[in-house]
Amino acid sequence: MESGDSAQRRGGNAGITSPQNVGYIMDALIRISLACAAALGAVMASTPTSAQGTVKSVHGDWQIRCDNPPGAQGEQCALIQSVTAEDRPNVGLTVIVLKTADQKSRLMRVLAPLGVLLPSGLGLKIDKTDVGRAGFVRCLPNGCVAEVQMDETLLKQLRTGQQATYIIFQTPEEGIGIPMSLKGFGEGFDKLP
Repeated sequence: MESGDSAQRRGGNAGITSPQNVGYIMDALIRISLACAAALGAVMASTPTSAQGTVKSVHGDWQIRCDNPPGAQGEQCALIQSVTAEDRPNVGLTVIVLKTADQKSRLMRVLAPLGVLLPSGLGLKIDKTDVGRAGFVRCLPNGCVAEVQMDETLLKQLRTGQQATYIIFQTPEEGIGIPMSLKGFGEGFDKLP
């Protein structure tokens, strides 16, 4: 009996929702967001041409971008927004919201710049409500990724809020709040395939 990895490499019957494929697809979506984040240093985050993937639709300050990653059975889409800190143009974030291929989970991945203090995690406030912190799950050449599985409470807060503030730490005492508009989030999320 061969492993799912072997079957997948041979083009076997590992389905799109197998753990191997879901991980591969998520990594492809991270690569899309990394391209977004890399472009932040050179251009404003609102420039639609600064990221890879095809812009399928724009919903307020959010974009649905889609790509066909190698090995995927179809197009993969995510709701994306990239911003920079108002007082530090070299500090930016990319937020990626997606539904897993099996449609059972909703994930928010936040790509923060290298140099963040990993143990402090990523803080989140929606309007004036402290939502909590998420841990960083990995660092890549262009940044570190925090990931949250979105429950109904968080999804409702994102839909009804006006502004999210993501907080990264460069030292234990120094948090940098990076505001992000939630205008169009609910509409965009509903349009995600």
